[in-house]
Amino acid sequence: MRIPDQSLQLQFRTVRRRFKGRYRRAVGPIEVTALLNVIVLAGMFHFAAARFVLQPGVRVRLPEAPFTDGIPYGTRVLTLSQEGLMFFNDQRMAWDRLEAALAHTTGDDPLLIEADAGTPYGTLLEVYTLALKSGIREVVLATRPPPLAP
Repeated sequence: MRIPDQSLQLQFRTVRRRFKGRYRRAVGPIEVTALLNVIVLAGMFHFAAARFVLQPGVRVRLPEAPFTDGIPYGTRVLTLSQEGLMFFNDQRMAWDRLEAALAHTTGDDPLLIEADAGTPYGTLLEVYTLALKSGIREVVLATRPPPLAP
């Protein structure tokens, strides 16, 4: 059906048929596909950011105290276990090297002692004495708060 006096574009424009869709797209406040994409991406980010490697250490059960006080993060930390193990800033330490390690740290940062509930009192006094010899003016004992009532 060629009309000789009309251009080719005009012929296609008149012959072209327009189809009307039977189904309408559901329009809502949030599209389900987009919401699922966001949930999957957030789950993948959470999975990738999780730590799968446990840091080796000694379990220390801190005694409970009804008061809460603390010191800022990044201070010197001495961990004492009931079995006699000692860690200074996450490095295993012996008694003979502790005084030198405390003396090499500078600044007015306090010393935080994380002592197990079964650590002997005499051991704590020895640590206090070494801290005073090293020039540390403030020593804080770490505790855990009592459990919250429901």
